[in-house]
Amino acid sequence: MSQPTTRLTVAQALVRFLSAQYTERDGVRHRLIAGTWGIFGHGNVAGIGQALLEYGDVMPYHQGRNEQAMVHAAVGHARQLDRLSAQAVTTSIGPGATNLVTGAALATINRLPVLLLPGDYFASHAPDPLLQQLEHPTEFDVSVNDTLRPVSRYFDRITRPEALIPSALNAMRVLADPAETGAVTLALPQDVQAEAYDWPEEFFAERVWRVRRPAPDPVELAAAVRAVRAARHPLIVAGGGVHHSRAEDALRALVEATGIPVASTQAGKGALRHDHPADLGGIGHTGTAVADDVARTADLVIGVGTRYTDFTTASGTLFQNPDVGFLNLNITGFDAHKLAARTLVCDARAGLTALTEALAGYRVTADHEAGYRAGKERWDAVVEAAYRADDEDAVPTQTQVLGALDAVVGDDDVVINAAGSLPGDLHKLWRARSPRQYHLEYGYSCMGYEIPAGIGVQQAAPDVTVWSLVGDGTYLMMPTEIVTAVQEGLPVNLVLIQNHGYASIGGLSESVGGERFGTAYRFRSADGTFGGAPLPVDLAANAASLGMEVLRAKTVRELREALAAARASDRPTCVYVETDPAPTAPPAEAWWDVPVAETAGREAAVRAREAYDRQVADRRRHL
Repeated sequence: MSQPTTRLTVAQALVRFLSAQYTERDGVRHRLIAGTWGIFGHGNVAGIGQALLEYGDVMPYHQGRNEQAMVHAAVGHARQLDRLSAQAVTTSIGPGATNLVTGAALATINRLPVLLLPGDYFASHAPDPLLQQLEHPTEFDVSVNDTLRPVSRYFDRITRPEALIPSALNAMRVLADPAETGAVTLALPQDVQAEAYDWPEEFFAERVWRVRRPAPDPVELAAAVRAVRAARHPLIVAGGGVHHSRAEDALRALVEATGIPVASTQAGKGALRHDHPADLGGIGHTGTAVADDVARTADLVIGVGTRYTDFTTASGTLFQNPDVGFLNLNITGFDAHKLAARTLVCDARAGLTALTEALAGYRVTADHEAGYRAGKERWDAVVEAAYRADDEDAVPTQTQVLGALDAVVGDDDVVINAAGSLPGDLHKLWRARSPRQYHLEYGYSCMGYEIPAGIGVQQAAPDVTVWSLVGDGTYLMMPTEIVTAVQEGLPVNLVLIQNHGYASIGGLSESVGGERFGTAYRFRSADGTFGGAPLPVDLAANAASLGMEVLRAKTVRELREALAAARASDRPTCVYVETDPAPTAPPAEAWWDVPVAETAGREAAVRAREAYDRQVADRRRHL
């Protein structure tokens, strides 16, 4: 007996298939592919483009302006919904496809799902070479889409219609798998997109991908409990996995039962509210003094859902207790085994709940608890001083901008950032009030992420107020999605901070002997350096020309008023402020390894190398 079939093109079949895919966790169902972003060219307009038109009633379409930005928007959407829902991105061949690479790397590094559907060459090679085709003299099956292989968690090129069936199912499997997710690429030759095939009706049936919560192995759990009970100065490092698992309540329950303090990575900040007695704030190179002090003396570091990047470990110099050990609770064995740790490979919520039950009666020493609470009080005073503006009519500093924003945002607002000097200031100073409020993309720290990510977050949470914090450098990378926010009617708020250069890299350049070379937006001086007057660039006027309502603020007082007005607005709004460039954030509390020239003729580089040699001597290999 033959299967019932429906004759559709490959593109039509794919769009119809995607519209019937769902995730389910804890009994709650989500659309797995909630919509499709697209910029059309000859590589996808007659295939995926026609299919999106054909099935517009079941697959929402969003028009983007830049292919990289479309991926960022999809990533913002997925993160806001804890990876339970994703979006697809379709592009033409050639530059449209290669523009996806940066966004794909960002998604995969941050373990966030996005489906990429770039056009590709003709599978038949009938027209050859066609417009925008890369010709490789010895590998005829290579196209520019192969640049997406190393930054994708799953990659396939669909060269025959029937090949779509197993590949589409595998793509959904990876997107919905909390241990494997990231960018998924299905490269679609443009002739195959338009080719018809008799598809089994079962291919289009509603399909639910259950997102697992694997429990800890009993043997690993018992070993973990013994390690915690033996520790006198334990510390939890909360990573993004806490949020992805929605394990914040389980973490709080463990902390309140045991008194173990919590420091957070950029992705994990907000795992505890800032005013919880055990929340020490950020850890590592951009961390707080109290978190880094506790980390240096910790005899057990309990990593929960963290990748342990070099910022977190201060490039291997932070955890200095001679007897320090590591216990890593992570859904991936790859991350759990880092730093030669005891492992607890499981879902974050399931693992934390099991630990809390198994540790009944355990609590840290009174001295440890009193010590970190006193350190937290001292750091709270540092934050207050950085936020405070004694003169309301003065030009604000960058930290005073954060203080003004802190006074305006609601508990459920989302604050987005990714690059420049703001991530360091925010990690040290921001007082996160809810699990989703602090949205920092720091796995890839990609300039240009903030505005499109704000669009994706706003799509995922229409009733939430979204703030994209953008410096002048990152704004110039990718302002074009302002038009998309206007077109989609999404009231994203943009806080545009102008300090006439790359403040973060400028400071780093100075510290490593680079003397701030090439880091300022200024006229070229007679000696060839960029030390002249600031360029006559009006970024506020640019934002207005792209359709935003723009509020200019010259003083702290005007800034507070503008932020309040932006929050009350129902349309995309930009608050533009020029800041006092003098650094006012607390200095780094831990080192970060940026290699310095071993030999140089300039005195600044020589001194920087001497400092580097002193710092690198403290690095430890945790084996």
